[in-house]
Amino acid sequence: MTDQQTIAIRPGGPDDAATVLRLLDSATAWLAARGRTGQWGTEPASTDPRRIAQADAWAGGGGLYLARLGEATVGALVVGSATAYVPPATEPELFVNLLVTDRAYAGHGIGARLLAYAAELARDRGLGLLRVDCYGGDDRALVRFYEGCGFTATDRFTVERPGRPPWPGQVLERRLG
Repeated sequence: MTDQQTIAIRPGGPDDAATVLRLLDSATAWLAARGRTGQWGTEPASTDPRRIAQADAWAGGGGLYLARLGEATVGALVVGSATAYVPPATEPELFVNLLVTDRAYAGHGIGARLLAYAAELARDRGLGLLRVDCYGGDDRALVRFYEGCGFTATDRFTVERPGRPPWPGQVLERRLG
């Protein structure tokens, strides 16, 4: 694993939407190649008008942060408010809307470093709660990843998607001291 201090994090902006889409495309292809299509399907985000608009909104919304390892952008984090389908928090929180890493750099601690950065952002804002939702289906490997980063699974939920199978979700939270 790379020393997490060598992973630089910078704020993103409107010009970074294409980078977010590239990271999503790469992760979707990696998941699909392993038969793990429940999370993000099989089609590239960069060809889906809904995902393109989402990336544009994230890039322009002030909550995007990019991880860099040397000259390579290797991950993206978006923080803000919880999405409507997630059970609401009972106290002020910072919510992780997106965490995606370049699978070519798996094992470098990029996702964990971005989550640690999200915790720093929450503390800096005087918040004691960091939450995230993720794909909770299949073998729940993603849930275990977040638990390994100090999160505790709380609410399960299902997103109904007309014309597509329901999407099983899991909310996780991390108390910040």
